[in-house]
Amino acid sequence: MASTSAHSEGAELGRFLRARRTQTSPEHVGLTVGAGIRRTPGLRREELATLAGISIDYYVRLERGKETRPSPAVLDSLARALHMDDQEHQHLRELAARVARYAPEPPPAPSRTVRPHLKLLLESLRPNPAYVISRSMDMLAWNPGGLALYAGLEDWPAKHRNLARYLFLHPAARDLFTDWDRQITACVARLRAVAGTAPDAPDLTNLVGELLLKSPDFARLWERYEVTGRKPAQKTFQHPRVGTITLTSQSMHLEGTPGQRIGVYTAEPGTPDHDAIVLLDMTAPATRPSQGVETR
Repeated sequence: MASTSAHSEGAELGRFLRARRTQTSPEHVGLTVGAGIRRTPGLRREELATLAGISIDYYVRLERGKETRPSPAVLDSLARALHMDDQEHQHLRELAARVARYAPEPPPAPSRTVRPHLKLLLESLRPNPAYVISRSMDMLAWNPGGLALYAGLEDWPAKHRNLARYLFLHPAARDLFTDWDRQITACVARLRAVAGTAPDAPDLTNLVGELLLKSPDFARLWERYEVTGRKPAQKTFQHPRVGTITLTSQSMHLEGTPGQRIGVYTAEPGTPDHDAIVLLDMTAPATRPSQGVETR
């Protein structure tokens, strides 16, 4: 059981390396490409092994999930050879660490219970749209603007409200975001980063399985295996109720609640964007912030 599971974990490490290799051009890493036709997209295995200073046989074992204990030096060499950024490098380390310390039984899913003081915090942030989400992007609690900002999301049952599901499957999402392509790319990359270190977690596998079946866009991006972290950013919404608004977003991990984050959107007081979120807060359908939360 343990050896089979460890091999599965090694396969995840191999999938990440293969995705990064096939999406790294020889020119990007300083290699000169001859005039012949290359059948392999990106780098060849032997090219990456040479750049990283390891044997081709060892690298093939890594990519096939048969080598489960690469040293930190090997990981660092591969990251340098592939020109990984800090987030990709850290993800590679986390995948390797998970293989090395793998336990047969997966850890329990993080609690979905939102503490009462966090619900009060959401109310205190009004009129700024705010919500609490799980690691799999389930919306667990919200204030009126936090739900209303995602036009049409209130039409779904509370247990079905998930920001990744909304982006890919709700008919209003493409019209809501002026940069929908960038939004879905960042969404999949975040889910890839989380799922890569908890590949057997039901809350993640169920969502990913659903989206792979229902959304060709999700399946295409999932195959690329890009990983990124959350960054503060401005987002522009073409909202059917209040018009075009540009807001600054901020996401923060919540202490004592593993896997839960709070998301907040703000606008400078006195601006048309701030007037719009005030109107959104005032006209939002009446819902209770505790909806969507399991209270076990």
